[in-house]
Amino acid sequence: MNPKAQGYFIGALAAVTYGTNPLFALPLYSAGMDPDSVLFFRYLFAIPILGAMIRLRGRSFRVRRAEVPLLAGMGILVALSSLALFLSYNYMDAGIASTLLFVYPILVALIMAFGFHEKLSWTTSLCILFAMGGIGLLYRAGDGSTLSLTGTLLVFVSALSYAIYIVAVRQSRLKDVPTLAVTFYVLLFGLMLFLFRVDFGRSLLLPGAWYLWGNLLALAVFPPAVSFLCTTRAIGLIGSTPTAILGALEPVTAVCFGVLVFGETLTVRIVCGIALIILAVTFIIAGSNIGVYLTHFRKLFPRLRRVRSGL
Repeated sequence: MNPKAQGYFIGALAAVTYGTNPLFALPLYSAGMDPDSVLFFRYLFAIPILGAMIRLRGRSFRVRRAEVPLLAGMGILVALSSLALFLSYNYMDAGIASTLLFVYPILVALIMAFGFHEKLSWTTSLCILFAMGGIGLLYRAGDGSTLSLTGTLLVFVSALSYAIYIVAVRQSRLKDVPTLAVTFYVLLFGLMLFLFRVDFGRSLLLPGAWYLWGNLLALAVFPPAVSFLCTTRAIGLIGSTPTAILGALEPVTAVCFGVLVFGETLTVRIVCGIALIILAVTFIIAGSNIGVYLTHFRKLFPRLRRVRSGL
């Protein structure tokens, strides 16, 4: 496999592994655990895994004293984003929640436009309309029923928190800190929030069966660690923008698991809404370079190009 094809494969794997959140979280809910307990164990197990990754790569844990308050704030933002998303699973299908969460790049674009005076292009404006149309299709079903307002607001809080986190990292001195170290300390400070919410262990709920500990471990391994490693590798092979575009497979993965494993509903209306949101976010990420990336993608299939030229 050539490096470009390998990069696209690894980038897709990064998105798919991050889309496994509902696959491992929902059985824990069914066993009686609540989102606070699930996320407490997820963060608790993920921290030593990321710490080992830092050591194996020969990186340092050291950060400047002035960066500690920033990392603490980022940890609270990411923990809030995780909590709001996992709470939303109690109010709507996990696949739809994951799709609505995927609008965070659009929120990033809006924050940069209105908070930092970055130019809002007509393409971005059109993509925002596409995303709003997709959300509208998801929010109201064909029979007139609507999504839970509470669940929708929770996903919006999750997306907004994550968007603010991305902007804050870009615009602060944390942009010069290695991403792996930032992630480690973000999880460490985020764990403090969940430690407080489980009343320092007094209201912590444990899984009812031994095998469910595997779900908790998988939540700590696949979305944070495996997805991070694959994303880093894919960026090195194909660049950050194509890797980000492949992130569209994340909500698709969550929808597929929701339908195939948990029996969630999938209608033409929902498919159209998901497609509009993914299309809008893809164009937001790619910007004016979408043609270049499509050309690079087509070059991965020279045999197909020869067949087309012969028609």
